[in-house]
Amino acid sequence: MKAKELVCIVGCAASFAVFAQVGSPVHHEGLLEYCGSQKSIFETGKAEGVVPLAAMSGSAATFGVGAAAGLDGEITVLRGSPYVTKVRGDHYALDHDPNQSAVFAVWTTQSQWVEQAIPGDVVTYQDLQRFIKDRAITAGIDAAKPFPFLLTGTPVEVKWHINVDRTEGKPIDSQLFAKSKASFIAVNQAMDIVGFYSEHHPGIFISVLAPGIKDNSVENAIHIHMVTRDGQSAGHIDDVVLSTGMSLLLPKVAGN
Repeated sequence: MKAKELVCIVGCAASFAVFAQVGSPVHHEGLLEYCGSQKSIFETGKAEGVVPLAAMSGSAATFGVGAAAGLDGEITVLRGSPYVTKVRGDHYALDHDPNQSAVFAVWTTQSQWVEQAIPGDVVTYQDLQRFIKDRAITAGIDAAKPFPFLLTGTPVEVKWHINVDRTEGKPIDSQLFAKSKASFIAVNQAMDIVGFYSEHHPGIFISVLAPGIKDNSVENAIHIHMVTRDGQSAGHIDDVVLSTGMSLLLPKVAGN
């Protein structure tokens, strides 16, 4: 995918109108918006939906990620189209129904992106996290504030998951939350990746723990979801091995 201008169909005002109906606060910070939080799941023992999916989809310039209500799936918004995956039996189903909700979600509306090649020495999850921050700073983005990014290409391997309720009706704690996941592996599959970077939102829309972080001295700062180019799979990325030929897209800001 080449960097190009995307046409915005539904503006931020529409998103705020939807949220006003449910009384959930929307936070606008940096180059993104977010609502709900991961830590609320552990504070309440529940995974209730507070973010209407319709509020973060519909615009061709909107990208977002979230966890489906009830720990029943993963939500990814790519160019305004929702991809909702839910475990059903031994596999999973994917739909595009906007009439669903998320426990927490983060999204952005960006019409212009600047694309650049990812060098061959950027291979691991930690490499990627470091590279994204460095390139964002070079591009004039304030990395002290949260910002979105996109990746395109064919990774060597992606380990990913879909939330699935395995709590048996018990209050959700960190152990039950970790158990309530179905894991999958994508090998050499072309995909688009929607991501968000922040060093200041752990437990909100950034997971404190990430399997891709191998060094205990490094804190996780990215939340990434993938959608395969065939449109058949989507979910939360736990770890990744990048390949040559992949690209990073960052929001175009004044001066870059």
